[in-house]
Amino acid sequence: MLLIFSVSAQTSIGKIKTVVIDAGHGGTDPGAVGRKSKEKDITLAVSLKTGDYIKTNFPDVKVVYTRNSDVFVTLKGRAQKANHENADVFISIHCNSAPNASTASGVETFIMGLHKTNDNLEVAKKENAAILLEANYEDDYAGFDPTSDEDMIAMTMFQSGSMKESNNLAYKVQRQFVDRVGRKDRGVKQAGFWVLYKTTMPGILIELGFLSNASEEQFLMSEEGKTYMASAIYRAFKEYKEEFEADHQMTLIEETPKETQKDSMVIDEPTKLIYFVQIAASKTPLKLKNFKNVGTVVEKQWNGRYIYLAAQTDDVKTIRKELEKIKEVGFKDAFAVAFLGDKRMTLKEAEQLQK
Repeated sequence: MLLIFSVSAQTSIGKIKTVVIDAGHGGTDPGAVGRKSKEKDITLAVSLKTGDYIKTNFPDVKVVYTRNSDVFVTLKGRAQKANHENADVFISIHCNSAPNASTASGVETFIMGLHKTNDNLEVAKKENAAILLEANYEDDYAGFDPTSDEDMIAMTMFQSGSMKESNNLAYKVQRQFVDRVGRKDRGVKQAGFWVLYKTTMPGILIELGFLSNASEEQFLMSEEGKTYMASAIYRAFKEYKEEFEADHQMTLIEETPKETQKDSMVIDEPTKLIYFVQIAASKTPLKLKNFKNVGTVVEKQWNGRYIYLAAQTDDVKTIRKELEKIKEVGFKDAFAVAFLGDKRMTLKEAEQLQK
């Protein structure tokens, strides 16, 4: 069979178009609690300030918050939002705490990976523990236990295709914190954070400092401290964006149809709505054999990313049924989309188009 995607000539890729900023905790989940502060309040303030800096200086970049008020958002919901937005960067902002070591201090930035020290493991377990506040967490997280060392180790065996980019961004954030804000450097580290594990784009998790340390708590509670930290994250993002786009600027030239593997589809009716279940998105190509038990899967380059689609149909009722089947076999973050030629849209947008 032939895989045909009509890609417009000179379509630019390699652009940072969407960033999702995740304020840790919220609502009934206060996160770390200091003598006078709660993690959820500081992370929200710094997240909103960071987003404002990005929107002001890069009006072409879409900034999405996982929360912009004091509400509880599940870890699953945070990851799903980033994936659904096809974000290019995911930044999760947190505060640390060490109640039994009030002198502990400093900033650290994590990427998804195998923890190399017990301290890294404990930080990840603490952040993942938010899962336990969710109803039906055993079902929603497929039995994952955030308190289990064995479950944590199994998860950290996952190697993200975005590790290089994540690491690059993490080091830029640390350098800004240390060189420009004068914070103590605890380094860039790897650990098993569920929210990073389930996002499909370069992502980092930042620990702004220790609320158990009176001096750091006072700094992070102050308006000046929040502004400095948000500015540092923005500057690191700016550096990363400019460097990434300089390295990845390229254009897609319209290609003639070419023979592919058996797992392929034909899309050749630009005036007809075609529905799919999107099961993954990545900055780099993924192996089709990774997508088992979902039938035929096709790779498409869209909006500067590789997206993976299954269950092609021209019937909206059918695609809803197929979505449920695909979720049942393990792809719980999958969602349905529609294409009109090369234009992708949500089911709601497709339904409005047909009215």
